[in-house]
Amino acid sequence: MAPFRTLAPALLAAGIAALASTAPAAAQTKWNLASAYPADNFHTENLAQFAKDVEAASGGKLAVTLQPNAVLFKAPEIKRAVATGQVQAGEVLISIHENEDPIFGVDVVPFLATSYGASKKLWDASRPAVEKKLAAQGIKLLYAVPWPPQGLFSKNAVAKVEDLKGAKWRAYNAGTSRIGEAVGAQSVTVQQAELAQALATGVVNALITSSATGNDVKIWESIPYFYDIQAWLPKNVIFVNQAAFDALDKPTQEAVLKAAADAEARGWKLSEEKTKAYMDILASKGMTVAPPSPELKAGFEKIGGTLTEAWLAKAGPAGQEIIAAYKK
Repeated sequence: MAPFRTLAPALLAAGIAALASTAPAAAQTKWNLASAYPADNFHTENLAQFAKDVEAASGGKLAVTLQPNAVLFKAPEIKRAVATGQVQAGEVLISIHENEDPIFGVDVVPFLATSYGASKKLWDASRPAVEKKLAAQGIKLLYAVPWPPQGLFSKNAVAKVEDLKGAKWRAYNAGTSRIGEAVGAQSVTVQQAELAQALATGVVNALITSSATGNDVKIWESIPYFYDIQAWLPKNVIFVNQAAFDALDKPTQEAVLKAAADAEARGWKLSEEKTKAYMDILASKGMTVAPPSPELKAGFEKIGGTLTEAWLAKAGPAGQEIIAAYKK
């Protein structure tokens, strides 16, 4: 029999090997992703696919849990929550932060970019400035997806902008507030999570928003008219806390960025495909769905010109650089 002193190292090594074989894999990193939109909204469905792609591509090292419908934070609170690390990732309609910096509102300058092609060109021109601003706040931009073109919903028929005078106008950012002021309406700020109730209780009876939002809130239960004025295509921006991203290993970072690029491409395509479907739903529910009258279109275009000048004056050289790049 071998002496104990020669057996001990071998037994110790065997024990360590056995423990290693039963030890759990490296700890999984978990992120929460805060969104203010319903689970069945196309943006949210795209986010859910993004989360699945991240987990698959990272080999399970990063799990992203989607938290929709403003269950963690209301829409205006999400960006700050990500910046301060209260939540690792978030999605926000970037224009709701226009009062913080005009750059965040370039995509809602009325009638500046009114098609998917124009909106993509404007995003390409403005993305570096948006990315830089977010980075200064400790936030890493991942991707952006537009809503369908914004149309006019109204409880009453609207043939010209003057018909909106005195309407209870829903605003969701600085731009929509200014439009309400320009048409002589009474503006009230209502984010999407509270919109259905505001419509049902008569707090709001006119608004500019997408056919997708109209579908989300069953707007036909309160509003009978939709005019396809195609005012702008606002974007949701998806981002992550920079420190949380930096804490990932390189392959996992690359998995996140690849999933984000795929989500952006998929989201733009999905948004465009959904536009007609959403409008068809509005019509099928008994709503009047129509193009704007020439007078209504001209009235909004005039307002759009005035608001573009006002935005450029506020945005200064950075804004002028974006518009110049967009118009090339």
